[in-house]
Amino acid sequence: MQAIVLAAGYATRLRPLTETLAKPLLPLAGRPLIDYVCDKIDAVEDVTALHVVTNSRFAPGFRDWAAARPGRLRAVVHDDGTSTNETRLGAIGDIRFTQEQAGLAGEDILVVAGDNVFDFGLSDYVDFWKGKGDGSCIAVYECPDPALVPQYSVVEVDANDRVRSFVEKPAEPKSNLVGIATYIYRAEHAALIPTYLAEGNSPDAPGNLVAWLHRRAPVYAFRFGGEWIDIGDKTQLLEADNALRARAGMPVRDAYSV
Repeated sequence: MQAIVLAAGYATRLRPLTETLAKPLLPLAGRPLIDYVCDKIDAVEDVTALHVVTNSRFAPGFRDWAAARPGRLRAVVHDDGTSTNETRLGAIGDIRFTQEQAGLAGEDILVVAGDNVFDFGLSDYVDFWKGKGDGSCIAVYECPDPALVPQYSVVEVDANDRVRSFVEKPAEPKSNLVGIATYIYRAEHAALIPTYLAEGNSPDAPGNLVAWLHRRAPVYAFRFGGEWIDIGDKTQLLEADNALRARAGMPVRDAYSV
């Protein structure tokens, strides 16, 4: 299994913080956000290589980060060649780009968004996936606030945790299970990404691939516990920073700063 961290977005909602620094490189409790994601990946013995896909604007910063980062896996940085939000490849386009650049044909892949903060262990996730034997997986969170559910991808599952419905931001959700951008694709399912794109489907929003795939192959939902913060705006950035600062015994802050 090889891992891909998605880090090619331009994080326009966080500007000016992200004018010169990629969102996954923003510090949380004194460490780049992406460090916490990669620490989780390092702990998965099944993962033999770590790939980080970004864009031309932020590639130098990621290369500097990768060169200095300690860890079991050396991060290989891939520049997707885009330089603006308008020309981005999109998350699914970037997965395909990395497959081609890194020669990942025939590989199972673990895909994680570089702006996720979560408590659960990815080793537990991989063990769950291996136990299913025949499918791919998405990590899902039981959202406790019904008012927030329509903001996410909503997942319905059967008694065996197989995904039966995947709807992006439904007005009337039929479940409180929301998908997060953390996926495991079996090699034969990862090989379908070119077909997905060739059909003219959206290359953006990684959940779109699951919405397409679950109607063609088994996809299972791994329910995780603990805290999860999807960092999309400055309020969520401050929340994540303070959560990690509190765990590290550092004082919390009223406002975020680099």
